[in-house]
Amino acid sequence: MADPFGFLKHARVENPTRPVSERITDWEELQTPLPEEERQEQAARCMNCGIPFCHTGSFFGGQRTVSGCPNDNLIPEWNDLVYQGRTQAAFERLARTNPLPEMTGRVCPAPCEKGCTEALNGSGVTIHDNERFIIDTAFENDWVKASGMPQASTGFKVAIVGSGPAGLSAAWRLNQLGHQVTVYERSDRFGGLLMYGIPNMKLDKDVVQRRIDLMADLGVRFIGNTEIGRDISADELAAQYDRIILSTGASVPRDLTIPGRALTGVQFAVDYLTEATKDVLKHGKEATSKKLTGKHVVVIGGGDTGNDCIGTAVRQGAASVRQLEITPQPPLQRAATNPWPEYPLTARTGYGQEEAAEVFQSQVTYHGVSTTAFIGAERGQLIALETVSVDDRFQPIAGTKEVIKADLVLLAMGFLGPETTLLDAFGVKEVYDDYTTNNERILVAGDAKRGPSLVIWAIREGRLAAEKVDQALRTLVYQ
Repeated sequence: MADPFGFLKHARVENPTRPVSERITDWEELQTPLPEEERQEQAARCMNCGIPFCHTGSFFGGQRTVSGCPNDNLIPEWNDLVYQGRTQAAFERLARTNPLPEMTGRVCPAPCEKGCTEALNGSGVTIHDNERFIIDTAFENDWVKASGMPQASTGFKVAIVGSGPAGLSAAWRLNQLGHQVTVYERSDRFGGLLMYGIPNMKLDKDVVQRRIDLMADLGVRFIGNTEIGRDISADELAAQYDRIILSTGASVPRDLTIPGRALTGVQFAVDYLTEATKDVLKHGKEATSKKLTGKHVVVIGGGDTGNDCIGTAVRQGAASVRQLEITPQPPLQRAATNPWPEYPLTARTGYGQEEAAEVFQSQVTYHGVSTTAFIGAERGQLIALETVSVDDRFQPIAGTKEVIKADLVLLAMGFLGPETTLLDAFGVKEVYDDYTTNNERILVAGDAKRGPSLVIWAIREGRLAAEKVDQALRTLVYQ
């Protein structure tokens, strides 16, 4: 594939990230794509390795970490086609498995790159950025619309509840296959976490809306501000559709039930990010609201969500931002127990952490810290939090108690799983590996099925759930 010696000729070059001083003044996307010629050089680094690890998601250590792309993307094939300058053919290969590559090409942590054979002793191929180049070029040339044209109508109707990556992926594929698809969303906009859970500088909302508009043009019906069980009952929905896919995500956040939790100023991260995105959608990408001017912000928890909170708070003019993680500091290099091609469990500096460190000229992230209480003023407003350092077994260390000034605390400690009300309403008691349930007309996909995970997993599950529905409905025709 590509140039067998490309990885020796060309160093890895990622899409350049705008300087911190520039990007924190707006909500525009962080990266600037490379020119096409340089992108072809990066694709040339795909090394004809013979047994690629990049394109098949494999679990190691009892589900501890994944290697490669869980969506089975045909990565070596489209790298070769990009290198040859055959971008339309590359798009056709990419679209066979990934209906939303403009999303993963921006926000995926790219386990494919960590499992790349070149990453064994080198830096891996820029698969993530190559994918973005392919899909952005495809939209520019209207290839995406052509690829999504539906087959002859089957006459079957399918409802999808939830419009996050799993729901959109399922809707795109079902529509392609000729089914009549309606997507229900309880929020005012479609896209789920793609719209409201990921800030604009990481995933521009115009990109999300572009896909939704295209799907609507191709026949998918979207109904917003509609909650199943409140605006329409489960029984009513079941009576109208041949199959229903529940793709509502894992929307129950992990809470921190310590003294002072009810104080004003303690907020779930996803609620905060949603409010910030709504501000951007209302006022524009250049209008960096300074609603946190003079405010001291503490983010409890790490991962992408914690990093997104840091970057958002910086743009909103926070006086300081500190991140607290109860886990120990990860190693700088792979541990012997975490070899290639596993995803490396090493210390990384996110874009938000980088921005906060440069703006405040101070340490941002503190590991091995547990929050024991929130402290408030007389009127119930948060003013500080109490912490203690912990050892590797999360036990308090004597003499390490500290009080930290805080006007806003954001809880970014992950999610526990889906809300069960909807599953109960449809009588779902068992969800099986093939997306089916004990109710043969109800399927479950994405985080609602597997728990909190990556966008690429949701896309895979939406696509495969759609194909499971298609198989079942077509079988009915011959019975």
